[in-house]
Amino acid sequence: MSTSVVLPALGESVTEGTVTRWLKKVGDSVQADEGLLEISTDKVDTEIPSPVSGVIEEILVDEDETVEIGAVLAKIGDGSSAPAESAPEEPAAEEPAAEEPAAEEPAAEEPAKEEAPAQSAPASAPASSGDAKDVVLPELGESVTEGTVTRWLKQVGDDVAVDEPLLEISTDKVDTEIPSPIAGTLTEILVQEDETVEVGAVLARVGSGAAAAPAEPAPAAPAEEKAPEAPQAQESTQDTPAAEAPKADAPAAEAEAPKAEAPQAEAPQAAPAEDGVTYVTPLVRKLAQQHGVDLSTITGSGVGGRIRKEDVLKAAEAPKTDAAPAAAAPAPAAVEVSPLRGTTQPMSRLRKVLASRAVESMQQTAQLTTVVEVDVTKLANYRDSVKASFLEKTGDKLSFLPFFALAAAEALKTYPVINSTVDGDQIVYPASENLSIAVDTERGLLTPVLRDAGDKNIAQIAHEIADLAGRTRNNKLKPDELAGGTFTLTNTGSRGALFDTPVVFLPQSAILGTGVVVKRPGVVTVDGKDAISVRSYVYLALSYDHRVVDGADAARFLSAMKARLEAAQFEGQLGV
Repeated sequence: MSTSVVLPALGESVTEGTVTRWLKKVGDSVQADEGLLEISTDKVDTEIPSPVSGVIEEILVDEDETVEIGAVLAKIGDGSSAPAESAPEEPAAEEPAAEEPAAEEPAAEEPAKEEAPAQSAPASAPASSGDAKDVVLPELGESVTEGTVTRWLKQVGDDVAVDEPLLEISTDKVDTEIPSPIAGTLTEILVQEDETVEVGAVLARVGSGAAAAPAEPAPAAPAEEKAPEAPQAQESTQDTPAAEAPKADAPAAEAEAPKAEAPQAEAPQAAPAEDGVTYVTPLVRKLAQQHGVDLSTITGSGVGGRIRKEDVLKAAEAPKTDAAPAAAAPAPAAVEVSPLRGTTQPMSRLRKVLASRAVESMQQTAQLTTVVEVDVTKLANYRDSVKASFLEKTGDKLSFLPFFALAAAEALKTYPVINSTVDGDQIVYPASENLSIAVDTERGLLTPVLRDAGDKNIAQIAHEIADLAGRTRNNKLKPDELAGGTFTLTNTGSRGALFDTPVVFLPQSAILGTGVVVKRPGVVTVDGKDAISVRSYVYLALSYDHRVVDGADAARFLSAMKARLEAAQFEGQLGV
């Protein structure tokens, strides 16, 4: 009898999925819950497990095909049922043999049988209790009460390091990874993908690698067989020391019996990593195939050593770079062709959220941008004079951004309409200046919040910006750290842009874009005479909601920032 493998429900708004890769082929044996294929949706990439143990008889959906929820993907037959029954038959056939000595020497055999379970029980105890540690769903923000498991990054039996990501969790505010609290082996998964649980729920258990090994050979049937052999081993110790091996390695002997099952149990681990590589996303794997890159030769730069698409692209370019000197052909301006050229890719979940919010903000607000040029020559000189000691004392690099952030926060105190929000026909003026700092990540643009910026000094602002940016890129933020911003600061100058016209995202009323600081000739007045000298300039671009902020308000705000930055009197606010 065949069992159909169907595409399960993958979320409330997910109606279809695309097969990105089959992990098994027709004729392969599979175990229940072993990964069969990878599916990509507009929200998440995940694996579809086998509902039963058996043999794949038919694959009905090819790779890169898109099907609706409920569609039959494959059929699994009961080809493995016979082996499954034959495995228990061996111990069953041996049981009478084990009982025959019991009939001859009931008194001697009875204690031996009692001792065997007594010895095997402690051996497996650490795997289930002892050093196993629960992995719980941590608090992910003040208003977050539950989360949904979107993908397990590890499988039962996998080794994990401290803080290595185990799974991905999705909440109504953010997607994040849950790391392992200890180093060891993942012994149990308690919450499956697409299941939603409350904060504090136990997701999995991680034990030490030593304790996890005896956990599987818990059935002590082989132990009973070895029990009567113990006296024989003792009698032969003087003649053949090697005979002690069965006694000393009793747990190892117990592991030999289920050895035939071990390859089947390990199959789910090997399937996603046939090439010796830990889990990679379908996009990364596809890029590697397109460029002929062997993933096993790449060291990932992502969290936990995960391979990112940038790693694949870099590896793909390496042979070209090595061959360039040998070719001796002058082609210094070779164009780098993106692997995405000529392809179609679904939007990520974060990109869809950003797109929706951007359109909503543009449709519901009246946005325009005002730009000023600021001479930051004094500020550049001051920064150069203190950045070495600042790094030594604080451990943080001193860029221009903390100065821009402080000047903006001070100007917001004076002109709070720039910091305001609209609630119906009411204008709300917050009591603090919470700056959303735009951070560019491989997943998209995120804006963690620097709270109470108006009450902090340069050192505090520099440290918090570096911390927030680092944890944003490593997917370590809590949802609350992305909420509550009253004004946004986006440093487009970090990518060399002079200025842009950034989009205001509701419910905020304004966003400030800071351009790159450039040196060029400028006119200055010295002793009442004009002269030309090399100056440092930056453009500040303020986009705002014209429903509540007028052009004059924007000009006053930017003029206050300009005066503060050009004076460069930050000695009292440096904080070191």
